Amino acid sequence: MREQILTFLAKNSKMDLGELAVLLGSSEDVIRKEVEEMEQEKVICGYHTLIDWEKTDSEKVTALIEVRVTPQRGQGFDTIAERIYNYPEVQSVYLISGAYDLLVILQGKTLREVSSFVSDKLSTLDSVLSTATHFILKKYKDYGTILGKKEKDERMLMTP
Repeated sequence: MREQILTFLAKNSKMDLGELAVLLGSSEDVIRKEVEEMEQEKVICGYHTLIDWEKTDSEKVTALIEVRVTPQRGQGFDTIAERIYNYPEVQSVYLISGAYDLLVILQGKTLREVSSFVSDKLSTLDSVLSTATHFILKKYKDYGTILGKKEKDERMLMTP
């Protein structure tokens, strides 16, 4: 049942627990208890709102930064990853396979602000060997949600 609860909450974290109980054929109390246990166990780590920033007046720039590092003896990549994820600009840090070691996702107000972060803070860390920055120009789908979906024109075609 836990996996089913997580699947529904991953798609809609605001889902009413009573509605979830009906869908899963259980009681609301059982579902609430499961969710609370998963929160305490840190299986559920937080709840987030997905925002299409292009539809707001806020200027946001998101960048994906590939980082090559020298892992530290006895600690691997954990110490450098922790140093990086403690910066408030950083949204996510992942250990990845391939030519780079870490993928860092960060958000800033401008391209210059993001570039400055990379050159002044990220690239200067002792273990960092190199970085490659990729700016997100447009999001089509994020966390399983299609953004900016075109509305269907429901008008009837009239021909003379």
